[in-house]
Amino acid sequence: MTTQPDTIVKAFESTKVIPVFYHEDPEVCAEVMKACYAGGIRVFEFTNRGEQARQNFAHLRDLKIASMPDMQLGIGTIKNAADAKTFTEMGADFIVCPVTDPETAAYCHTAGILWVPGCMTPTEISVAEKNGALLVKLFPGSALGPDFVKAIKPLFPGLKFMPTGGVEPEAANLKAWFGAGVVCVGMGSNLIPKEILAKRDWSSLSEKIKQTFALLKSLQ
Repeated sequence: MTTQPDTIVKAFESTKVIPVFYHEDPEVCAEVMKACYAGGIRVFEFTNRGEQARQNFAHLRDLKIASMPDMQLGIGTIKNAADAKTFTEMGADFIVCPVTDPETAAYCHTAGILWVPGCMTPTEISVAEKNGALLVKLFPGSALGPDFVKAIKPLFPGLKFMPTGGVEPEAANLKAWFGAGVVCVGMGSNLIPKEILAKRDWSSLSEKIKQTFALLKSLQ
């Protein structure tokens, strides 16, 4: 049974930092998610980007069920309703898209699963809003910037925003984004560096995440 979309949105708001991750090795995926969980993460976006995506997602789903029941595990890089259906049936808690696709939105609403569309323009955000989005992914965040959020938020007072791409786990960058009014940020390699993956240094990853949370707390 899927969790209600508004409950998942609250988890995004509470966690504030959303890892965005893919790796071909299922054990690396598992260790990364465990390290994120140990660091305080409670929402994890695995991306549908490689040949092993479905198998590795299933591995993470089983890990979540066994030892992380309060983790919300979703799938990203979903561009059509068929893929959304596949991963929903596999147990995804939410669907994140790089684009705003009304057919995917319709499927997610019918299935009762949170749909997070990717937008880059006011027109795309308007389409997302008209198709029932609660949370919008601003992508790529590095191309838009915090000032974009400040400009568009008054136009869409009922929506919540999450920039992904180029967000950095540093005080100035986080302050700029959250000060602009986003409810959470998505981070990939800036949060989970290739160096840590190469060294399999999972304790350092947990520590990096804890430090990021400490930064956020200091900004409040």
